[in-house]
Amino acid sequence: MLNKSFPVDRFSIPPLLKAASKSVALSEGKMIHGFVSKLGFDSDPYVETALVGMYAACGLISEARSVFDKMSQRDVVTWNIMIDGYCQSGLFDNVLSLLEEMKSSNTEPDGRIFTTILSACGRARNLEIGNIVHGFISENNIAIDSYLETALLNMYAGCGAMDMAQTLYKKLKTKNVVSSTTMISGYSKVGNIEAARLIFDEMVDKDLVCWSAMISGYAESDKPQEALKIFHEMQQYGIKPDLVTMLSVVSACAHLGALDQAKQIRKFVDENGFGKALPINNALIDMYAKCGNLEGAKEVFNRMYKKNVISWTTMVSAFAVHGDVDNALKYFQEMKFENVKPNWVTFVGVLYACSHGGLVEEGKKVFESMVNEYGITPKLEHYGCLIDLYGRANRLRDALELVETMPMAPNVVIWGSLMAACRNHGEFELGEYAAKQVLELDPNHDGAHVFLSNIYAKEKRWENVGEVRHFMKSKGIAKERGCSMIEVDNEIHEFLTADKFHKRTDEIYAKLYEVVEKLKEVGYTPNTSCVLVDLVEDEKREVVLWHSEKLALCYGLISKEKQSCICIIKNLRICDDCHNFMKLASKVLNLEIVVRDRSRFHHCRDGLCSCKDYW
Repeated sequence: MLNKSFPVDRFSIPPLLKAASKSVALSEGKMIHGFVSKLGFDSDPYVETALVGMYAACGLISEARSVFDKMSQRDVVTWNIMIDGYCQSGLFDNVLSLLEEMKSSNTEPDGRIFTTILSACGRARNLEIGNIVHGFISENNIAIDSYLETALLNMYAGCGAMDMAQTLYKKLKTKNVVSSTTMISGYSKVGNIEAARLIFDEMVDKDLVCWSAMISGYAESDKPQEALKIFHEMQQYGIKPDLVTMLSVVSACAHLGALDQAKQIRKFVDENGFGKALPINNALIDMYAKCGNLEGAKEVFNRMYKKNVISWTTMVSAFAVHGDVDNALKYFQEMKFENVKPNWVTFVGVLYACSHGGLVEEGKKVFESMVNEYGITPKLEHYGCLIDLYGRANRLRDALELVETMPMAPNVVIWGSLMAACRNHGEFELGEYAAKQVLELDPNHDGAHVFLSNIYAKEKRWENVGEVRHFMKSKGIAKERGCSMIEVDNEIHEFLTADKFHKRTDEIYAKLYEVVEKLKEVGYTPNTSCVLVDLVEDEKREVVLWHSEKLALCYGLISKEKQSCICIIKNLRICDDCHNFMKLASKVLNLEIVVRDRSRFHHCRDGLCSCKDYW
């Protein structure tokens, strides 16, 4: 336009500045500012308003305020843009002072301004400012339309103040899909998935966003089966998922660990055009890895024409959790060769691999490389991996020294890692110290109380055991129960220790005793050292044999007689006896047995485990 000598007027400038705002193009925005100053348009209120918006969008809030303060005329739009700039920068105190200034300037704030502020408060989870703004609306008799109602609801739900959100929701004359979805998301985020489902079931009309919110709520609330049920129900209503929905579905399937269902989700992804989306492929790698199928994870990774740091990190972490340390380190090196810069999460995966492979010196080198070569400041997660690395290698004094010298205060996870290492290596004095440090930070930590009880039980100090357990009972602290799951014919079956509720209980226990007899022929003897209650030896043997993963295995054996692999998911760390049981069973029964416990996978083949008995 300039090259063709067309005249530039003041109406040409605001669209240019708006383009600079949307592109966060600060240098171009400054050039346009200089250009309009030369033309004398910089005192035009429309141009000035656009300049305020440009500087605010580019993060130069002080420059935006400087232009704002020099303006001779400000309408409600200008005030709104300036307030929005402060909101985007998280400067809520400035927002309040500007509201008061606006009021004294005889410019009446409209609902749009309050919608802007409340939305920002919800995103920032700033309930204090949100409450003040709500009070300002009430005190100044601001008309509350449906948009402002929704903004108030969003703010309280976003801040986790669901009592206030529920009060507003009840008062709504019309509960539309937007307000109901807001409540579903809010309740899900605070962990009240039952309340979220209640609102969901009461809705007559549901759109994709609403269905997605419910699926995401279940996926993030440790109820992956329910998430998948909702997904299948949504399809029956003819509603097609989008990328966001599918990410939640794949995540739920990963958490569930059910390989057959994972394969069905993968098929759905490919058939419905999601197979080329980078986030979906990254999620599929994680899903296959968590379902025990490393080959599936590698296949997805290898077919990707585009990979980012998340792709490589997910693959490295997959190898790490499966105990394939060599491939974890190999892919880490390939990642760097491909000029993909590892991030802090990548290093957590690599350090985790070193820890579970017993590679102390390699782990130390990786940690030093992260700091010196990549300039990444170590987080608690990295120190946790390093402490776990020392602990698993029985270098407990090194682990303690690191805990005491690390630059940030150790949290429950750090002390818990040291406590677990002491348990594994029978270092009860230091373990007791670590457990008490855990309880200093979290007096209701069930694992620390159980650990202390176990120490006293091993030493036959039954009186002390009683004291700990009495304290736990009085405070309502309960040990997390062992639970194992197995997928058979697309259905998940759950077993607790000594479970007698399954419809095929008699067959399961008959198969268990049959397997036990076969294993005894090759030297199996129940290891009762993990039974830390005051029972006679025969009773201890029965308790060990009734562990949930053994019951799940035997159900798999009577249900999958022609299968070459049985996958089991355990919510806790697999005990010594069950670990030995699975190894021997894999050899005697000529079967691969895969167990996903709390921290890693165990692939048992021909009497050996992929963890090399190092877990």
